[in-house]
Amino acid sequence: MILLEENNLVVFETLKAKFTAAKPESVSVVAIDFDGVKYNITNPGKDKGVIMLSASMRIYSDLVEHGVQDLLKREYGDYLTEPEDGYNVSLRFELASLPEDKEALARKASLLKRNCFAAVFEKYFRLQEEEQASTEMAVVHYHEEEALYISSQQDRVTVIFSTVFKDPDDVIIGKVFLQEFKDARKAHQQAPQVLFSYGEAPRELAGVKGVLSGDNVGFVTFVLFPRHTNQANRENTINLIHQFRTYLHYHIKCSKAYLHQRMRSKTSSFLKVLNRAKPEAMTDKDKKFGNRG
Repeated sequence: MILLEENNLVVFETLKAKFTAAKPESVSVVAIDFDGVKYNITNPGKDKGVIMLSASMRIYSDLVEHGVQDLLKREYGDYLTEPEDGYNVSLRFELASLPEDKEALARKASLLKRNCFAAVFEKYFRLQEEEQASTEMAVVHYHEEEALYISSQQDRVTVIFSTVFKDPDDVIIGKVFLQEFKDARKAHQQAPQVLFSYGEAPRELAGVKGVLSGDNVGFVTFVLFPRHTNQANRENTINLIHQFRTYLHYHIKCSKAYLHQRMRSKTSSFLKVLNRAKPEAMTDKDKKFGNRG
């Protein structure tokens, strides 16, 4: 299975090229990422010596109460500036005062969505580290109609994804895919526990408002233990889990494309067999020969 990059490649490649260019260049790039994220890279005031990276995110308003602004200030420092109109967060880069490792800065900027997501995970990981149970469940509306739910107990952090399967075939393929996640723990005891259900929400969501229901709605629960949320592993855990929904639907679509390809290939093979089985048309000479006797 393919692990998707946690950063945005378009943002990374664009900033890297502009940061390392021999002389300042104009730039105007708009990139759309998963989960309704939009990036805009421009020269504010048409000043080629300055590059502004702005992002609009569906999740941002839900993350404010979980300390996203403090986390962005910690990660980006003086690069963080007042957001452009229509965007939630903006980073401003003066090309004349960039650090020596420009590629590392471009990569860090391309992790903007990931770092916003990290705010809620870090909050609940710290609660678990302090052996505190959360008093309320975090709800992050990360996609149309879909949400992410996070809570902490003294010995674990529970992360629940709700997701909608718009095609009935996706439900079937999704079950097979998620069963592999569940079975993986038998071979890898250090893996988090994975539970999934369809139509009926997990009991952890009892009483939570706005939870989806229906035969095409799936719920995937990750139970993260201290070995996943400690200081040594939490960064990697956040990298993997924040894009799980994208990872799941990406592989469902890839599976369907592969099945369609195999079906077309098999159909083409069957047609060749049928064409070879057709009797050849008889010529006048063959007809005369057949009439003798």
